[in-house]
Formats: sequence, structure tokens, C-alpha cells
Amino acid sequence: MKMAESVKKLLKRNKPGTKASCFRKWPDEPFEEMESTLAVQEFIQQQIRIDPSNIDVILTPPDSQEEGVWKYEHLRQFCMELNGLAVELQAECLPDTCSQMTSTEQWIFLCAAHKTPKECPAIDYTRHTLDGAACLLNSNKYFPSRVNIKESSVAKLGSVCRRVYRIFSHAYYHHQNIYNKFENETYLCQRFTKFVIKYSLMAKENLIVPMPDAIMQGIRTEEDGTTSIKEP
Repeated sequence: MKMAESVKKLLKRNKPGTKASCFRKWPDEPFEEMESTLAVQEFIQQQIRIDPSNIDVILTPPDSQEEGVWKYEHLRQFCMELNGLAVELQAECLPDTCSQMTSTEQWIFLCAAHKTPKECPAIDYTRHTLDGAACLLNSNKYFPSRVNIKESSVAKLGSVCRRVYRIFSHAYYHHQNIYNKFENETYLCQRFTKFVIKYSLMAKENLIVPMPDAIMQGIRTEEDGTTSIKEP
């Protein structure tokens, strides 16, 4: 009976009829006791569920955690959560009004989803980028394991970060009400910015969404008023 009760406590399920206020309110579990191959993902999601604003805690790996897997699982989580922002943008970010993927007037981004990179409406760029990231991060060729990842595969994470960050920057500069509502609930852009700074996955001059001082740590954005085409 005691063993059955112990197993029951570890089941992470929302039973039929669960109230919204009780959704995902199962007991927290120490990382050392997570025996699944998805333990790192479960641990990250648990830390987010406890307090999405506590970014330093969310980004702190357990002792002896392999860094490549840690970065990979965080990027998977960012892409999953970014789908929520993409859904919110669909009502306002239309091909007629946002015919190019831009942030400030300085940059026009080309979409890498096409045979030859080209301009895309911003909402299509967003969909293509998230679809492309999902295909890469779920590729058996590059990421056959969720426990051990080759360094050559980890090296591909930087390009994914650069592309998905453009979704944040477009939302901030062109759909700020939507961005603010989403960010106030999830702290996702703040967490993403802290993440890419911590692991040097993006150049600091490309981090153009204003952040609290604690996140940016003195990073300054320079704008010279020129317009450039940004390759994928």
C-alpha cells in the first residue's frame, strides 16, 4: 500500500474536472528522483511553474548536469512557449499590415524556410521559424538522444536562437500591447535574453528588446538610422 501511494504521488496528471486554479498543481519532485529520459525538461517546466519570474533559478542547472543537454532542453521549452505568443499575434499581425519581418527600421529579416532565403510577411516568418526550429530540435539526425548530445549538434542552437529572437523583437516594436501582456505573464523574453547572454548564443548588439538592468547587465543597443537586410 505504501508503495502504491508513493507511485500515485509521482503521477503528473490533470484529472477530468480539474479546476483551472488547480491545473498542474501536482507535488514538486527533486531532480535526483526524476528517472525519466525527459527529466531535464520536466525539471525546467517545474521551475517555471513554481515562479516564472525567478529567472536565475530557472536557468540554474542541477549539479553535474551536462551543459549541452541543458541548453537544448531550454531552447525546446522557449520554442514551445513562443507558440503562445504566435497565436496571440495572429489576430493583429496580418500580411497586409506586416508585409515584412522587421523589428526597428534598421533591419529586414529574410526567411530561411524557402529554397532561397527571401522576405516573408511577419506572421508567416514566425510560423516558418517555429516550424523550422521544431524540425531541427526533433531531428533524429542531430538530436537522437535527450540524455547525451554531440557538440556539433549543440553548435546549431545559436542559429535557432537568433531566428526565434526576431519574433520577440517584432512583437515588441510592432505589437507592443500583445507583447506586454504576454511578457507580464510569462517573463519569456527576459528569460530568453538572460539565457543567450549566459551561454553566449547571440551577439549582444542583436539583443534590441529593452530589458531591466538586471537582465541586460549594461548592454547598449546602437541605432544609426540605416536600413539593412539581415540574412537568416
